[in-house]
Amino acid sequence: MSTFSKDEVARLADLARIALTDEEIEQFAGELTSISNAMEAVKHVAASDIPPTSHPIPLHNVWREDVVTDEKLDMDEVFASAPAHEDGKFAVPQILGEDA
Repeated sequence: MSTFSKDEVARLADLARIALTDEEIEQFAGELTSISNAMEAVKHVAASDIPPTSHPIPLHNVWREDVVTDEKLDMDEVFASAPAHEDGKFAVPQILGEDA
């Protein structure tokens, strides 16, 4: 188990150019020690027969396959959910103040 002394935390803070109070140095020394101990525990649990994972449960893609078809969108259906449309295009508020 690794423990971080207040002097080590103060030195690291100085190298990182972070100003810490004495209370913060003491707090971070304890927190860094806890983190180091947790990492040490994981190192002992991890075995070569256990594959590394990014999630505790397997993930799979729930999206459908992206297939090209000849099917066309019904523009009336598309524009039905739009707040405004004009000349076959979505109409949006002008934001740049330029003449259209």
